[in-house]
Amino acid sequence: MDLSMKKFTVRRFFSVYLRKKSRSKSSSLSRLEEEGTVKEIDISHHVKEGFEKADPSQFELLKVLGQGSYGKVFLVRKTKGSDAGQLYAMKVLKKATLKVRDRVRSKMERDILAEVNHPFIVKLHYAFQTEGKLYLILDFLRGGDLFSRLSKEVMFTEEDVKFYLAELALALDHLHGLGIIYRDLKPENILLDEEGHIKITDFGLSKEAIDHDKRAYSFCGTIEYMAPEVVNRRGHTQSADWWSFGVLMFEMLTGSLPFQGKDRKETMALILKAKLGMPQFLSMEAQSLLRALFKRNPCNRLGAGIDGVEEIKRHPFFVTIDWNKLYRKEIKPPFKPAVGRPEDTFHFDPEFTARTPTDSPGVPPSANAHHLFRGFSFVASSLVQEPSQQDLHKATVHPIVQQLHGNNIHFTDGYEIKEDIGVGSYSVCKRCVHKATEAEYAVKIIDKSKRDPSEEIEILLRYGQHPNIITLKDVYDDGKFVYLVMELMRGGELLDRILRQRCFSEREASDVLCTITKTMDYLHSQGVVHRDLKPSNILYMDESGNPESIRICDFGFAKQLRAENGLLMTPCYTANFVAPEVLKRQGYDAACDIWSLGTLLYTMLAGFTPFANGPDDTPEEILARIGSGKYALSGGNWDSISDAAKDVVSKMLHVDPHQRLTAVQVLKHPWIVNREYLSQNQLSRQDVHLVKGAMAATYFALNRTPQAPRLEPVLSSSLAQRRGMKRLTSTRL
Repeated sequence: MDLSMKKFTVRRFFSVYLRKKSRSKSSSLSRLEEEGTVKEIDISHHVKEGFEKADPSQFELLKVLGQGSYGKVFLVRKTKGSDAGQLYAMKVLKKATLKVRDRVRSKMERDILAEVNHPFIVKLHYAFQTEGKLYLILDFLRGGDLFSRLSKEVMFTEEDVKFYLAELALALDHLHGLGIIYRDLKPENILLDEEGHIKITDFGLSKEAIDHDKRAYSFCGTIEYMAPEVVNRRGHTQSADWWSFGVLMFEMLTGSLPFQGKDRKETMALILKAKLGMPQFLSMEAQSLLRALFKRNPCNRLGAGIDGVEEIKRHPFFVTIDWNKLYRKEIKPPFKPAVGRPEDTFHFDPEFTARTPTDSPGVPPSANAHHLFRGFSFVASSLVQEPSQQDLHKATVHPIVQQLHGNNIHFTDGYEIKEDIGVGSYSVCKRCVHKATEAEYAVKIIDKSKRDPSEEIEILLRYGQHPNIITLKDVYDDGKFVYLVMELMRGGELLDRILRQRCFSEREASDVLCTITKTMDYLHSQGVVHRDLKPSNILYMDESGNPESIRICDFGFAKQLRAENGLLMTPCYTANFVAPEVLKRQGYDAACDIWSLGTLLYTMLAGFTPFANGPDDTPEEILARIGSGKYALSGGNWDSISDAAKDVVSKMLHVDPHQRLTAVQVLKHPWIVNREYLSQNQLSRQDVHLVKGAMAATYFALNRTPQAPRLEPVLSSSLAQRRGMKRLTSTRL
């Protein structure tokens, strides 16, 4: 099957080169330009003295990210030089299989990338060549492309779209300032980094305008995103990119394209003549910007005037954007992609990532090709100056696992299972040893017949890089069980360590609560609730006992805030469009997390639990005490504990969840803010086993009620189904 006819999820670092042309689509178009009429562009570059040159031997091949008739893209790790250990995407092109126009475009892409240095454009770090191959070493971006986010995961609002468009406008302006027309703007060519900022990529169709009036004449790009002047082939300038910018804006706001017919011919006719159907649910500012961008006369199009991008930046749609903060990446993106370890490739096609990475020798090209690629080698100047960065159901294999290991890799192939660490209702946690490195980890083995681990995996991938959230190292799936390989918590449970500690004071309790509450505030702000924040799920990474080594663990009951169709929602979407009952439930779950922290704080200060006297208390007795909201704040340790501590405890344990403190309010409480003045006198406590037994009895009573029903998968949404029908492909002439 022709590669261009398949729906790929692989990121499009170089879709122009690694996708065979569909014969049915390209045969008539290829006649428009003969290979012999393409002029070779000779642009020489040299490496400044003192910079490090690179060659293929300096890169360790980790995974195949994509493959086509012209070559491959690998995930690689640099093994030598000042950036040893850094991960890159290595694009390898075979000179012999590149046609003349593709050779020109390969070198054009290399020249453009070498010239560009911008926070929202993919960076070229090295370029070099061997007898038979060309190598481009690029940023490895783990967040996937905007197409995937639009189609599979997230509900956007105008405010969210505004953020992406603003970053994109800055990137296009930078290219235009260098005399470059991008010409292939679409969601698939907009990648996300791990924080959610954009980077545009794929410069194979970009053009450095070379005639006297700065016009280009090639018929290229993706039809649905082409400007009218590109379609009618009368010559186009950088203004064509602003039309495509408008198409992208329209699509992100409405979920559909502004001009799309039943075939290419009809689509082109609509672009040239059809009246735009403006959705009235869009704001007046959004409608105004779209009308200003969809001017068929490119001279009248917003952004085409003498002020360029400043015309767009001044438009009322962008009035809330601080452009300086945006450029410095000081504005928080609306969506954080789910990414795991630096080398993980969850957003790439498993058809490629499951293959063994090998870079075979290339057949030398014809003699005249050597002249074309003169000056191809390159090294980024910043590399010398920057420090090194070290970076479910039965037999169905979880998609993430398939992307990591394919279908045939078993957990015991890579790890040796050791003793139990803990046992739960749906899973067991064991110590394990990685056979190749002898490194020790913890593995959570989940019975898929009892619990779907998808939400837990996604949350750990998305938020596990937080310093106080346990990190997911690896995932396996044998059809019956899912294996989550995580950090080994050598310091043990938080409460166990505190109760055994010789000296523990009110000041230390405040430090511990501050660390945990900051972590929960981070999760709650992202629409994530833990829902099982008992002390046994809060552990120390090491034996130091420092609050910095605390980790929140076991996200088996955690939930991300989703719409009814299963899609995630940005904070802006949540604030404006979510039903009150959904927010009420989310607020209740977040309040339950705070109640759990209040129970922990009470126990740290008092030395015993607030609602259970011991492990033999019945669930009915415990629930009755919880419901009454009565607990002791006098006698014992309480006589020497500050009033501020008693105040924050009572507000965190308030029986009404609507009156309970939020995580933000806890962090602003004087007991946290002024904790350096708290007493450091030792607090007394009960027997460790008695306290832990009482705490276990408390959560056993609470967890007897059934869990909420499971939400539908994201692919059931109409938007996901519509976008999943096909990916739009670029025309190359």
